[in-house]
Amino acid sequence: MKASPQEQQTLLELQKLDTRLDQLAHRAANLPEVARHTELLDRLAEFQTDSVQAQTELSDLGEQVAKAELEVAGVRARAQKDQSLLDSGAISSGKQLEDLQHEITSLARRQTSLEDVELELMEQAEGVQTRVDDLSDSVAKTRAQLADVEQARDVVMSEISDEVRTIELRRIKLIEDVPADLTALYQRLRDNLGGVGAAPLFGNRCEGCNMQLAPTDLGTIAGTPPDEVVRCEECSRILVRRISA
Repeated sequence: MKASPQEQQTLLELQKLDTRLDQLAHRAANLPEVARHTELLDRLAEFQTDSVQAQTELSDLGEQVAKAELEVAGVRARAQKDQSLLDSGAISSGKQLEDLQHEITSLARRQTSLEDVELELMEQAEGVQTRVDDLSDSVAKTRAQLADVEQARDVVMSEISDEVRTIELRRIKLIEDVPADLTALYQRLRDNLGGVGAAPLFGNRCEGCNMQLAPTDLGTIAGTPPDEVVRCEECSRILVRRISA
């Protein structure tokens, strides 16, 4: 394959740009802000789930407290009615008076028991309300942290995007100065060899694989015309020689 020494040097410039594009893509995919954003999203989802569960529990307790209040009110009203009847003196029968007093005593015990249940439910509701408030604060704080991280992420991503656009424009211009068949070979090698398709020959070492070439290979390369594209015998990458002064 033929390509002028200058075209081969241009290919090295193209490789530098592509390496930088790969670095930028890796950076964009591995930004700390991206990992932090994912972490905060997971945390927010957990807080929101816990918040919904706590609010449901609080609602259920509210219904139980209301039911207990009605039961207490019903027993209290019944006891007051019996007490009023007892105080009125309208009952003269000793047996009826005894039964009425017994019922009033039983209602008092029942009211105390129901009030204890109501108090316990109210205490539970108070604890759950505290949890609901804490979770609400956690959700709000996490959302604020998300907003900050998103802003920081977007700033970095914008910087990366700007540099990518600049490099891509330079890349388009460089490709115009490289033969199509050489570009195709370079791209194929890049795809198969970890992103590096062309490398300079520095002394007796290929900068693509960092391997020292055998003296016979170096002799063959030295005897190859400058406009002939040569490959590294160790890694198969395009090997670009320095332009002789």
